[in-house]
Amino acid sequence: MIESRLMECETKIAYQEETLRVLNEVVTRQQNEIDQLKMACRQLAERIARGSAEGAVKGSFADEVPPHY
Repeated sequence: MIESRLMECETKIAYQEETLRVLNEVVTRQQNEIDQLKMACRQLAERIARGSAEGAVKGSFADEVPPHY
């Protein structure tokens, strides 16, 4: 009886260890993706800010008349 319970516990622990390993890989991959997305957003925000600064010098898009007028 005790031996079968011990074997069952060892089996459960082995499955849990594998599940934790897989989950850790998923979380690590997701964090890398989040970091890349943050960097891309930061770069886009900088480009927009630079474009706005350059646009302020050249004139605002709101002030321009659309080409069909």
